[in-house]
Amino acid sequence: MGFAPLGVAYPWDAVEPLRDRARRHPDGLIDLSIGTPVDPTPALVQAALAEASDAHGYPTVAGPAALREAIADFYARRRGVPGLTTSQVLPTVGSKELVAHLPSELGLGPGDVVVIPSVAYPTYEVGARLAGAEVLVSDDVQAWRGNRAVRLVWVNSPANPSGRVLGVDHLREVVVAAREIGAVVAGDECYALLPWTQPWAGAGVPSILDPRVCDGDLTGLLAVYSLSKQSNLAGYRAAFVAGDEGIIDPLLQLRRHRGMMLPAPVQHAMARALADDAHVTEQVARYAERRSMLTEALPAAGFEIEASEAGLYLWIRAGDGMPLPEPAPGLGPEACWSIMTLLADEGILAGPGIFYGPAGAEHVRVSLTAPTQDVARAAARLRARRS
Repeated sequence: MGFAPLGVAYPWDAVEPLRDRARRHPDGLIDLSIGTPVDPTPALVQAALAEASDAHGYPTVAGPAALREAIADFYARRRGVPGLTTSQVLPTVGSKELVAHLPSELGLGPGDVVVIPSVAYPTYEVGARLAGAEVLVSDDVQAWRGNRAVRLVWVNSPANPSGRVLGVDHLREVVVAAREIGAVVAGDECYALLPWTQPWAGAGVPSILDPRVCDGDLTGLLAVYSLSKQSNLAGYRAAFVAGDEGIIDPLLQLRRHRGMMLPAPVQHAMARALADDAHVTEQVARYAERRSMLTEALPAAGFEIEASEAGLYLWIRAGDGMPLPEPAPGLGPEACWSIMTLLADEGILAGPGIFYGPAGAEHVRVSLTAPTQDVARAAARLRARRS
C-alpha cells in the first residue's frame, strides 16, 4: 500500500519536460530556475569546518555559546536588532525544515488558521496542512484582523518569489493586529542582505524584530534566517530563528527530544561566517552584476519586471502585446507556462509563478543563481529576440 503525505507531489517535477526542451538549444541549457547557490563556499568557512572536524561527541541543539553570541551580534550589526540574548536565538537545520515544522511545533491543529502571503513559498502551506490547520491566503491585514482562530501569521520580506520588501509601517500593522488576537508572527527574512532598490539599498530591509516595528518588545515574534544565500552555505543547512524567548525555549526543548541538531563542525563554521562581513559583500557584488545583466536584457526582450526590490530573483511577466506561444504539451493554460515554454526554446529554464499560488499564474521567477558567464549568455539570447 502506498503512502503519500498530504497527497501533494513535489511541484518542480512538472518542470522536467521543459528542462529537456531547453537542453535541445544549440548553445545548451542555462538553468535560472531553483535558486541554489553556485559560487564557492568562502574559504574561511571551509577552514572553520575543517578545524572542528574532530567532532567525536554529540552536538547540542542550542549550539555552543560562541554560535549563539555570533547570531545575536549579527542581528545587532546587520539587522538593526540590538540586545538579543543567547536565550533568544536557536540554530536550525536549514530554514525550510523550520518553516515546515513550525505550525506543528507551536501546537497548532484543526480549527487553527495560518495566514500566508498570496504569492508564497509553498512550504508555508505545507507546514500548516501537516499540522492539520487551515490556511488563509491574504496580504491584507484587515482580512484576518480580530479573527481569534488565527494562530500564526507568516510574512516574507524580501519575498520569495517576487522580491517585494515590506516596510516598517506594514510590518508594524501586522504585529499590532497579531497581538490583538494572541497570534505568533513569523518573519522569513532569508534574503535580507540582498537589497537592490531604494530605499532598501540604502536603509536596509527591516526585520520583524526591528524596534521600529515592535517597540523593542519581541513577544509573539520570530525571525527566520539562513546563511544559504549570503554565504553559499546551502549544503551546510545553516540557519537559525530568533525572537521571543517564551517561544524559543519551548522550541528548543521539543527539538532536543527530536534530535534536531546541527553537526558540531557546521555550528563552528556558522559562527565564523556570521562574524565576517567581507565575504557577504563579495557575494552580493556577484549577484548585483548578474542582476544588472538580466534587468537590461529582460525588458529588451519584451518582459516586464515587477517588484524584485531585493533577493535572488526577478519576478517577470509578458509585456503588453507580447506574443506568447502555446504552452508545451502537458502543461496548464496559465500564462506562466507560455512564458516558460518561450524561455525553454531559448535554452533558458526558469520557475513558473503558479507554483507560488494562483496570484502568480501570469508570472515567472528568474534566478540570479547561475555562473556569471551563463547569465551573460542568457542575457545575450534574450537581447537577440528583439534585434
